[in-house]
Parts: sequence; C-alpha cells; structure tokens
Amino acid sequence: MASLTQRFRSGWNAFLGRDPTKEYEYTSGDVYGYMTRPDRVKFTLSNQRSVVASVYNRIAVDVAQIDMVHARLDDQNHYKETIDSGLNRCLSIEANIDQTGKAFIQDMVESMFDEGVVAVVPTDTDDDPTTLSESWDILSLRTGRITAWYPLAVKVRLYNERIGQFQEIILPKDSVAIITNPFYSTMNEPNSTLQRLIRTINKLDKLNEQNTTNKLNLIISLPYITKTDQRKKEAERRRKDLENQLENSPLGVAYADGTERITQLNRPLETNLWEQVRELTTELFNKLGVTQAILDGTADEATTINYYNNTIVPICSAIADEF
Repeated sequence: MASLTQRFRSGWNAFLGRDPTKEYEYTSGDVYGYMTRPDRVKFTLSNQRSVVASVYNRIAVDVAQIDMVHARLDDQNHYKETIDSGLNRCLSIEANIDQTGKAFIQDMVESMFDEGVVAVVPTDTDDDPTTLSESWDILSLRTGRITAWYPLAVKVRLYNERIGQFQEIILPKDSVAIITNPFYSTMNEPNSTLQRLIRTINKLDKLNEQNTTNKLNLIISLPYITKTDQRKKEAERRRKDLENQLENSPLGVAYADGTERITQLNRPLETNLWEQVRELTTELFNKLGVTQAILDGTADEATTINYYNNTIVPICSAIADEF
C-alpha cells in the first residue's frame, strides 16, 4: 500500500483537478486571511438568532460522539474488521487540515439541520473520482452547501483551504455524499413545526424590542382645540419643545404649563406569542425525541435511550447509508 505522502503526490484535488501539492505561498496575493475561522458553520439568520441553534448543537455533539468507522462486513452483514483507509482516518482522526474527525461530523450534522441537506465532498483523493474509476481512496473531506441541482450533478459551495475562500464547483452526484435531514418535514419544510417556532420567536423578539426602546409614549392634552391648521402647528411646536427639553436635559426633566395634562402610555401589551412559543417548543421536542432533561444533562437512563433510538440513530443511519 502506498504511503500517505505518495498518494498525495499522485492524487486528485476537487478544486485544482490535479496535483493537491501544487506549490504556493501561504501569504501570496491569491490567499486571504481572516480574523475568525472562515470555514466555521454559520447558521442562516433565522436559526442563528433563535434558541434552536442550541438544539442543533446539542444533537450534533451527541452524533459526533458515536464512533463511525469504515468497516468490512461478513456474509451476514455483521461487523468483521475496521479497514485502514483514508475514509476511516477522515472519520476518526482528521477530516481536513482544519477539522478533526469528530469536528467534521458535528459540522456535517449542524449544516444538515440548517439547510435540510448537506453535501460531503472528498476534496483530496488518490485518483480522479469524476472519471468513474472502480475504486479510489479519500484523503480529506469537506462539507458544502448545495446551490444548484442538476440531473446527474450538483453545484456545491465549498471552502477552498488553499486560498481561504468559498468557491462553487460542479461535481457528479455519484462522487458526493448528499445527506438529507431525516427530520426534514419537522425542521425544514416552510410550514414545519420548527419554522413556525422560529417565526413566532422572531415576532416575540421584535415586540420585546419595540417595548424596550427609549420611547416615552406620552400624550399631551393642550388647553385648546387643535382642529384648525394654526392650532395644529402650535401643538406640533409644543411637542417638539417638550422633546428637546427631555433630550437635552442630563436628568431627563422637562416643564409643562399648568393647563396642560400629560398621560403616559407605557402599558404592557398582552399577546399570546409567548404561549405559542411554549406550545411549539413542546411539540418540536416531542417530534425530535428531545426533552429539557436531555439538553441540561439530567435525563435518566430510559429517557436517554429513547433519545438515542429516536433521534441519534436515524441521523447516524442517514450518514452511514449515504457514505
């Protein structure tokens, strides 16, 4: 068996098409630098701002703790031995230059939850997989977002570690693992439980933001009728004068005429949004097999077994079947 170095020297790269060890300068004009890791999973805005991000992370961490290996089976489809291959090293040791095997699996699950489907691309191999050769060994893996679907291929937005940027490349479907979220109808459909929960949470956040701004919500009762244009202009001048007093005063103090009456309208708005959030959260947890005890780590054995059987196992099976 050829050494890992030899396989890299004669290998294939998804971005270059050939020669993954092509010489380049780490800080040349084609290489970009960032203050933070550019390849890190970034949720869509709706998921990033809601509590579901913590649920994604909890499930993804639990899936990453399951040992996934490239194995050989016997005639009864039972485990026989672990194969010493590049794929096995990617899953157990190092998937790419930036991620360990478990970090890659966590990245894969979180991306799958966020998009509903994720592409796993072998970025470095010992042969060109697009030529449909009988066998080829995988040397590194990356997760990517599918941006276009074709009958026999997909366009994938993939992080290119050689230049530090994301690129879109078209790859045949039979050389890419396309993993679909087994809970797609619960989490990713437009009117699914999770999407309804996200929309309700966003409405609640918007309402809370409106109620916590620096608005005073005052009504000034003036000692004259404001139906004529002249009176309306006088009332507008009086309103602006009161605003300027409050804005320019260090302590927020203003004066009013003895004939004027000021009424404050800072009343809490009663809505059923919070009740809807609780109901949708309970419904989502029930469909995913997740409980609050699972999230805070206080679940008993029976609850944990149910969670792994109903949530973790389907996700692991989806990954294993596609690989």
